[in-house]
Amino acid sequence: METGLSYTLAGWREWVSLPDAGVEWIKAKLDTGARTSAIHAFDLESFERDGVTMVRYSVHPWQATDDDAVVVESTVLDTREVRSSSGHVEERYVVPMPITLVGHTVTVEMSLSRRDEMGFRMLVGREALRQGFVVDPGRSYLGPRPPVAVRRRNRGR
Repeated sequence: METGLSYTLAGWREWVSLPDAGVEWIKAKLDTGARTSAIHAFDLESFERDGVTMVRYSVHPWQATDDDAVVVESTVLDTREVRSSSGHVEERYVVPMPITLVGHTVTVEMSLSRRDEMGFRMLVGREALRQGFVVDPGRSYLGPRPPVAVRRRNRGR
């Protein structure tokens, strides 16, 4: 059956860019089992700007290190109760966030959570993936990759 849609193939893990946050490279797990995307965020502080609820937060783009934290400000779309994979329910801010995945930039609803204990600082869920991506669970890093020096730095070397 021809749907007329074209899809971009992605692996189960990919390098992602966050253009509005100034984060050139962050490793992400693409998880079709998760509805909402999530990013490791800390030092959350909500405030009002021109009658709009905003949140200021920091992200760590590198795995297993606190180096090079980036401060980001986003409009709050919503606060939602989100159940983690361990079954824990917590209320999280949800913000719009443009991401570049496998060369394509889309805006996703990103929940802000503590993911420092998780294997990946960012998770791309199925609501984001339905914007034109198909995940091959047997492949990794099908999109652009940072230079070797950046990849080594992400592993703490």
